[in-house]
Amino acid sequence: MTTPHHHRALRRRVGQAAIAVVAVTALGGCNLGTFSASSDAPATAATPTPTPTPTFDSQFTKDGTFQSHVDIDGVDFVYTLYPTKSTPRTNEWFPKGNKFFSFTFQAYDLDRELRDPFKTKRKVYLDRIEVESATTTPTGTVERPYALDARAQDITFDPEAVTSKYGMLITSPKGAFELRNQPIGDLATDTTGLTLTFRATVRIQRSAGSKSFIRETIRQEVPIAIFASDTPTQVAEIPVDAN
Repeated sequence: MTTPHHHRALRRRVGQAAIAVVAVTALGGCNLGTFSASSDAPATAATPTPTPTPTFDSQFTKDGTFQSHVDIDGVDFVYTLYPTKSTPRTNEWFPKGNKFFSFTFQAYDLDRELRDPFKTKRKVYLDRIEVESATTTPTGTVERPYALDARAQDITFDPEAVTSKYGMLITSPKGAFELRNQPIGDLATDTTGLTLTFRATVRIQRSAGSKSFIRETIRQEVPIAIFASDTPTQVAEIPVDAN
């Protein structure tokens, strides 16, 4: 029987492992059990330059990355959002010009140890991924500069994701969703912030090996500060193979 103390300790280990996996990995090639380093991984994102505290509270802006954990029935769903090398300094995201981000989404079965055989873990499949956006301005004017609504397996970075009738597999360590280099374009000059709202439609296996799945929608908001400037956001020129 799993004790509360054991469960909390396991959750901490899983949370730490989730950060480590995302910071140095991205799905690549045909072998979903082996991760390779992503050129845009959070660990390589530039540290934001010191600036006055933004009026729009944003972990993404302060830390140069954002990560959240959503627990559904003992499954930890992890969203991670980070700037790409094109626009790495989040404290230099201005209204004009493109601002690029990438994000990942993965599930961890907290009822099992990290090194337990994969067949003993509940499978989670991601069907659709949706993202909405809304800007914040002093005048109350709202723009929606970014939107996404697609089948996850059609747009994920890995061209050979493991799929079923429920979508693509995102259970760690055999699967994860990743989308890179998403642009947020020109905004109104008085924009102070932008909020991205992520919704992932998933199917969670009731138990390992079961043919029964539960449908859930995993929602997460990510605030992003925008700083006043007449200069467009600077986009770094980087080699094509580094994206």
